[in-house]
Amino acid sequence: MSGRYRKRLLFAALLIVLILLSFKLFGQNDRQVFATDVEAGELLDFKPSTGSIPYAMLPGTQEEKNGALPTIEIDAVRYTSASRDAQVAVKTDADGQEALYWNNDEGWVEWRVNVPKAGVYQLEFDYSPLPGSYANIVRGLQIDGETPFAEAESLVLERYWKDAKFPYDRNEIGQEIRPVQQEIEGWKTTAAANYAVSSLPFRFTLAPGVHTIKLVAEKEPVAIRKLRWMPQPDIPDYVEYKRKHPDTAGAGKSWYQVIEAERYEQKSNAAIQTMPVSEPNISPDPKGRIVYNTLGGDRWRNPGDWVEWTAEVPADGWYVLDLKYYQGYRGDFKAFRTFMIDGEVPFREMLHYAFPPNGGFEIDSVKDGSGTPYRFYLTKGKHTLRMIADASPLHPALLALQDVLAELGALDQSVRMMMGNYGSGSGATAQNLDTLRTWNLTKYDPGLSGKIEEMIERLRQIAAYLDGINQSKTDITDAIDVAIDMLRQMADNVNGIPNRLTDFSTMQNNIGTWLSQLDNQPLLLDYIVARTPETATGLKAPTSLSRIPYSLVNFARTFYMDYDTRKLNRKGALTVWVQRGRDYAEELRQLIESDFTPRTGIRVNVNLMPNPNQLILGNAAGDRPDVVLGAGTEMPVDYAMRGAIADLSTFPGFPDVARRFHPGAMRSFAYDGGTYALPEVQNFLVLYYRTDIFERLKLKVPDTWDDVYKMLPTLQENGMTMFVPPKDFVPFFYQNGVEFYAPDGKSDNLGSDGALAAFRQWTELYTKYYLPLDAPAFFNHFRNGDIPIGIADFNTYLQLQVAAPEITGHWKIAPVPGIRQTDGQVARWTAQGVSGAMIMKKSDKQQDAWEFLKWWTSDDVQTRYGNDMESFYGLEYRWNTANLKAMSSLSWPAGDFRTIKEQTRWVKNMPYVPGYYLLGREMDFAWNAVVVEGKPPKESLEKASVALQREMQRRQADFDISGRDDLRVPQVDQPLDWGNVER
Repeated sequence: MSGRYRKRLLFAALLIVLILLSFKLFGQNDRQVFATDVEAGELLDFKPSTGSIPYAMLPGTQEEKNGALPTIEIDAVRYTSASRDAQVAVKTDADGQEALYWNNDEGWVEWRVNVPKAGVYQLEFDYSPLPGSYANIVRGLQIDGETPFAEAESLVLERYWKDAKFPYDRNEIGQEIRPVQQEIEGWKTTAAANYAVSSLPFRFTLAPGVHTIKLVAEKEPVAIRKLRWMPQPDIPDYVEYKRKHPDTAGAGKSWYQVIEAERYEQKSNAAIQTMPVSEPNISPDPKGRIVYNTLGGDRWRNPGDWVEWTAEVPADGWYVLDLKYYQGYRGDFKAFRTFMIDGEVPFREMLHYAFPPNGGFEIDSVKDGSGTPYRFYLTKGKHTLRMIADASPLHPALLALQDVLAELGALDQSVRMMMGNYGSGSGATAQNLDTLRTWNLTKYDPGLSGKIEEMIERLRQIAAYLDGINQSKTDITDAIDVAIDMLRQMADNVNGIPNRLTDFSTMQNNIGTWLSQLDNQPLLLDYIVARTPETATGLKAPTSLSRIPYSLVNFARTFYMDYDTRKLNRKGALTVWVQRGRDYAEELRQLIESDFTPRTGIRVNVNLMPNPNQLILGNAAGDRPDVVLGAGTEMPVDYAMRGAIADLSTFPGFPDVARRFHPGAMRSFAYDGGTYALPEVQNFLVLYYRTDIFERLKLKVPDTWDDVYKMLPTLQENGMTMFVPPKDFVPFFYQNGVEFYAPDGKSDNLGSDGALAAFRQWTELYTKYYLPLDAPAFFNHFRNGDIPIGIADFNTYLQLQVAAPEITGHWKIAPVPGIRQTDGQVARWTAQGVSGAMIMKKSDKQQDAWEFLKWWTSDDVQTRYGNDMESFYGLEYRWNTANLKAMSSLSWPAGDFRTIKEQTRWVKNMPYVPGYYLLGREMDFAWNAVVVEGKPPKESLEKASVALQREMQRRQADFDISGRDDLRVPQVDQPLDWGNVER
């Protein structure tokens, strides 16, 4: 045997070994099995800290069996009482039946009902949504004057939606245009439910006798025909289900039907959207274009959101369901769906059915744990299939984690109180930190070690429960394991805790980051297959190998297919520049193509303006747009002073358009008697406070600044404080009735006695009451609890909603503290950041531009755009519209929106006059002089006044404003009357 031959033989042997090893390493699917005996009830063995008891913690309602119970119908029109603010009327609907029309989202309505037999009932509603926004109807439920459980405070009655047209239209280069969402009107029946909590409708325990049933308005108007108490149907298990139906072979021949996911019949949320995917074996193949060929993904993640399809089978018999899906959005978390066929769950295994994670689209049957497909008995004809996002299996862990995190926060505060002010702050800002100091914490709290051990055990149970459900370690259980290690070190050395205080916030932040995702249940569908059990469809999922030629074909298409997006910039079209991110601009473009252009015939080119300097340079070079969106608060008046933009008040219909907005917000865009922009979005200030800490310290939420002064000693005695933005001077001046400029806009008003009083009030917060001079991350301090109250903007609200789930239910918002007036009102004036939409003066399409602005700022368009942005990109993209009516269309919690509405009444923005830019700088200098350098307030304010007046006079000369000119600063001295807005 030659040496060359031996080498080849050796190489072949090694290759075979490597191949066998690869099958051993990569061909098997030996996932670790996570067996757990932790039951949901063990996780919920604690007492809720505040509020009503959660539904999951009620005794007996989950599994209690009913005997034969009657169905009890209540005619909605036979209500016994209603509050004055509830706009209710009895009307006959289009079907000739009487119904109660609740035309607003205020007040309450009450009925009396006689229950003949004790038992556990579910509650159904026959209802029809009335014209409103994209939001679902929300009503709170009280039985005999009490809320039966926490989730009953917000029962949801859904609106139904569909695409306005199918197939979709295409643009000039063949890309599909996603159509507008159309509400499906009409009467609907639904049971009170919450799929974040339970896969079954809520169960209510009723004793025999007369009860009062009260619905409390939270959101949106609705018409109601009937309320119905009825026994909950028993759902069989799969074995019993098969026994109840004929044991036939099915349709008797090979048959299957592909139901494209994007060809749905209806859905419960306009946010659930079709998505474009380009990969091998996707259906239909986009062939190099944007085609919306899948449904869901991150847009179909909220518990309770459902989609419904229709299938038609050829004969009575048994059928199998296959789904082509992708579920790789949350690492190793499973996603859950509850299946309904013809409005009913066929068997118990279809409650919160689990979709395991995968790395790409795969085709799989709806099957049992052994891999055997479930069979569904269907009669010949059409049937509906509904899939409902369901997070209920994870809810016990969510409640338990929230409680443990609350305990961690309370333990953190308890240790800090024992230590005084030692180590307050975090990281490099921690005060008085001395790692050599010796502590004896057990002297003050002998049970401290036991508390920590109890937390360790609870966290271990939660991690085991989650691993058992997901059959895998997940990001959140990794974070829990890290927290357990930190707590173990604390328990082993209790007296060393003072030097590990930052571990508390680390644990809360790490777990909280993943806690917010527990409820999310994203799932992306390509299609559903209904087939006879023995049918082989031949349908394929993509593989790594199939992606290579597919990518090459797509690459080749770029040489002969037209992808020139400049064709979307049509000659002679209206040009709009948008100073926002690409996502905002793309959504606007789709909205224009699907609504504005078909409605008006006006074609529009949308382009990004990443830098405002681009507008300055373009204007100088003659390359300017017709319309600018997203202009900063000062930009419109800056351009108006130079004659570069159009006065919108001269266009027809302007007064009606202006009524869409708050007069105090419009003030930013007014100059010399004209109005030069329309508000788009706003950024409000509100007061944030930690309810758990306020309850523990027995504090009331301050309504006025006097209340703040009374509250601060208690906070500071407990090592806490309040945050007020140090450089925001506007509220103090306006609440004291002081304007910054004279009514003619040509002189400042800082030399008045009122201005000095306002300046003193502002600076004394830091010189007399010792509020922090700087808190660059109020969000983190608020989250950790060392600053449990503060004034902050809309972005903080989003941060807390998205990134601080560990304090969910432990914080609220309230109006900004103000000054009580002689008429009893509390003046809460604040400025509100706004962005504007403006028309360039040299545009030759000003009338088309005005039509565009009227459309863009309208109630319906702002509502739709806001809902689309939030549904496509998440809560962090909330479009906080400045349109007063459209504000209510956003999915605010009812209590939060009441606060926002109250604070919005008191919006008063600063006017902009020549030289305005020096006001902020000089007030900053004056604040530093008083607070940092200890100089007298009067001297510091007078210096600011002199400098500001000098600059104003210089700029007036630049703009040739004579001594007789009056810049006519708009005066706003009364808060907004919401009644006038809503009429």
